[in-house]
Amino acid sequence: MKKHRNKILLALLVILIGLQFIRPEKNLSGDATYDMAKKYAVPNDVMAVLQPACMDCHSNNTRYPWYAEIQPVGLWLAGHVKGGKQHLNFSEFTNRRVAYQNHKFEEIIEMVRDGEMPMKSYTWTHADARLTQEQKNLICDWSQAMRDSLAQQYPADSLVMRRR
Repeated sequence: MKKHRNKILLALLVILIGLQFIRPEKNLSGDATYDMAKKYAVPNDVMAVLQPACMDCHSNNTRYPWYAEIQPVGLWLAGHVKGGKQHLNFSEFTNRRVAYQNHKFEEIIEMVRDGEMPMKSYTWTHADARLTQEQKNLICDWSQAMRDSLAQQYPADSLVMRRR
């Protein structure tokens, strides 16, 4: 029985070592051509909250922790960042229709207000992403101000997402 267990442990060790040679692509392009801040005023106090709490998963530039170099954690993080960018990418924000932008501001309010963002798994290792109620209010108030601004600039029907 002990020999069988040792073989399993050895196989797991070989797999773990082999995984270290798989390197997911890093989210470090830094491309900000269509960055949200190019169109929308983002006050310094708002950016000071967005940067540590949102931008690692929702922009084209992630700050990677040391443990991102250890697989399978690095692979898990890469998938997490990819998914985050698919839902919302501040670096590509203005490349989308205004209805999309308006909708994303609405989603930001909902997700932050309801405590769904930043994700709990992210705040475990990123203490600076744990938002106080004041910080949540700051993000929500700013997002609502951006929605109000869009409502003043565009016809109401252009701010509605069309169902596909």
